[in-house]
Amino acid sequence: MTVATGTPAFCQGIQHFSETTPEFEQYGKTPAIAAGQTRIAATSDPAAVYQTLLAADALRYLTLQITASKQSGHPGGFASIADGIASLVMLGYKNIITEVGHHAPGFYSNVFLDRSLEAMGIETVQHLRDRFRETHGLLGHLSGQIPGLLNPAGPLGQGQHFAMAGAKLNPGVLFPVTIGDGGIGEPYVMSSFGHFHTAYPQVTNFLPILVWNGFSQEHHSMVATQTNDQMLEYWGGNGFEEIFLVDAKDHDDAKQPGDYVDSTAFSFSQRLVFMQALLDATERAAQAALGGKLTVLIVKQLKGAGVHKRGAKSHNLYAGDTVEKDYIVNALKARALSPEAWELVRTNYTRAAGGPGAKVAVTESVRPVPPLTDLPLNEFPVGADNKQVATTAMGHLIAAVGQQDPDFILSNADGNAASGINNVNQALKIVHPITDPDYFQQPQGQVYEPLSEDACSGLAVAQALFGARSLWCSYESFAINGLPIWQTVTQAMAELRRPTPATVTLFTAGALEQGRNGWTHQRPEIENYFAAMMRNGNIFPLFPCDANSIQACYEWALNQQNKGITITASKSPLPIRTTLAQTRQALQNGAIVLQETAGSKTVVFAVIGDMTLIPLLEAVEQLQAQGIGSKVVSVINPRRLYRPTDTAWETCSESDGGFLSDADFAALFNGDALLGVTGGSSAMLEPVMLRSTSPRDMMAWKRGETASSATQVMAINGLTAEGFVKRSLELLS
Repeated sequence: MTVATGTPAFCQGIQHFSETTPEFEQYGKTPAIAAGQTRIAATSDPAAVYQTLLAADALRYLTLQITASKQSGHPGGFASIADGIASLVMLGYKNIITEVGHHAPGFYSNVFLDRSLEAMGIETVQHLRDRFRETHGLLGHLSGQIPGLLNPAGPLGQGQHFAMAGAKLNPGVLFPVTIGDGGIGEPYVMSSFGHFHTAYPQVTNFLPILVWNGFSQEHHSMVATQTNDQMLEYWGGNGFEEIFLVDAKDHDDAKQPGDYVDSTAFSFSQRLVFMQALLDATERAAQAALGGKLTVLIVKQLKGAGVHKRGAKSHNLYAGDTVEKDYIVNALKARALSPEAWELVRTNYTRAAGGPGAKVAVTESVRPVPPLTDLPLNEFPVGADNKQVATTAMGHLIAAVGQQDPDFILSNADGNAASGINNVNQALKIVHPITDPDYFQQPQGQVYEPLSEDACSGLAVAQALFGARSLWCSYESFAINGLPIWQTVTQAMAELRRPTPATVTLFTAGALEQGRNGWTHQRPEIENYFAAMMRNGNIFPLFPCDANSIQACYEWALNQQNKGITITASKSPLPIRTTLAQTRQALQNGAIVLQETAGSKTVVFAVIGDMTLIPLLEAVEQLQAQGIGSKVVSVINPRRLYRPTDTAWETCSESDGGFLSDADFAALFNGDALLGVTGGSSAMLEPVMLRSTSPRDMMAWKRGETASSATQVMAINGLTAEGFVKRSLELLS
């Protein structure tokens, strides 16, 4: 029944109201969160239990109506945990994280109820419906731009990293994170919990909440056959000290078949019994987590509880699933509240935690970071005979950052010593429960070394998103396993409504250096990933050409905000070819001229990398002997070489519109022929090829192979002096 008068203004757009709400006169006249308070007084208060149940039904109603308004979206998964989310809010916890992007419409409903979405002009339910899954509105999966929501969510297995980073950076604050039973089937979720807890046993103020509803996206979940005892044993066997399991089946008086049941099918009195059990378990779990115990809350309830369908069929809406469809209408009417009940829910939600999440969540303000003073830059003299390890030079700076910023971490799955930065281990220490000076490890270290690249990347980028400095280091060959969350966070940074430190990576160029290991260690094609992402506008892959250059690159990265910055360099001793000032200029212009040689005609070489310069400079000598001139241009920051219209830079938060002008591009790259050279992906030189008008070509990585040296690896890929000369002559002719 639609009520046209006497409804709160925010309810505009609600299609179905109930005339009355059961037992409202007894338990709904006074908000359970009193004025001036931030949470309910007690989980045993019948009014608090009752009003939490109203909030859960409000969440289910909104989730279904906004998805049906667009005939798309995912209502079923969130519906099975709506009671748990309502419990968290009524208990005053709003720093809520999720790994489940499909729960987005439920989370939007949650922050709508506490008025967070008013910050983006969403003031009524009609606004909520209109802007769901629309540009500049509420994305189908959580992003970085939604007020009151702490983290992006899409790929499974990522949410726990945000919860752990938040907990590490904010002692005494609870970070609940909902994890779907589809996601728990992936081993990296539990392994990342395990390594983090071993490294930081004192940080327990994150609370995994397992949404155990028996179904995944299109079928039963892979953990659907586990018994309650088996699930308890699973979490206990992985180190969790406090395990709270609330099973709706234990409270079912509707005689539903199967292990997973719908609490909304219970009698109203029994729904309250279930709600109190969950509210109480949530409070005890939160206090255990805040009290130093590794804790999990498991909520077992059928997927789709209280919405239009049950099981996997509730997961997604399709064309035709409109707000007029009979089964949608029936579900909405079943969850409908009276106008007075909606007002009560809104009041409690607004008071909870001290205000809207858009004002009180930890990510809604800029986190101050300690200033970095007097970075120990060491400018090596330029000279072919002066060979230095670039990564080691950067390691000296990394150590200084960690010593000035106690929140800073460096993560590395394959070992810093293997990447030429053992000096970081020596200065900052590997965080480990065993103190051993031989391996530079101790419990208070700042070097985080799980074997999973997902865990390495996850904690590092989550720290950056939450406002702290970090660095993820990896062989380029292994980094691919950590890139999905790096991509998720960099996209979120492009959308954030606040500045935060750039997420910075160091990739050691194993492709050329790890010849004897063969193709398993030769994966420079991941540069395709970054090359494509450059068009986002906030992604800056950097390619320092020597040990001076890498220091200038890291110095620049430390001063950037809301960017994703990858630094790729070798760990072998290589000649010093540039000054710090030259790379600083190249960071603004994109590239720097290393040398010019006069001749009858001029071949311009646009070169990415450091090792590739060795055969390239040999080619220059051979061309000079034939009277042909050359210009060697080291491409340090290829993103600057795009045209402004090539990227979405203007849409980015903290946007960076620095691009090389046409005149300056011509001054760098014009010649009788242009040859792009890289030991990685040819896609990274796309900006040069797009703008050049010279006869041009590229010589780049093709595939990995076992070889005895970097020179032989390059030769297998055609990256030789002879090859460069031959192609140059062909272009000139």
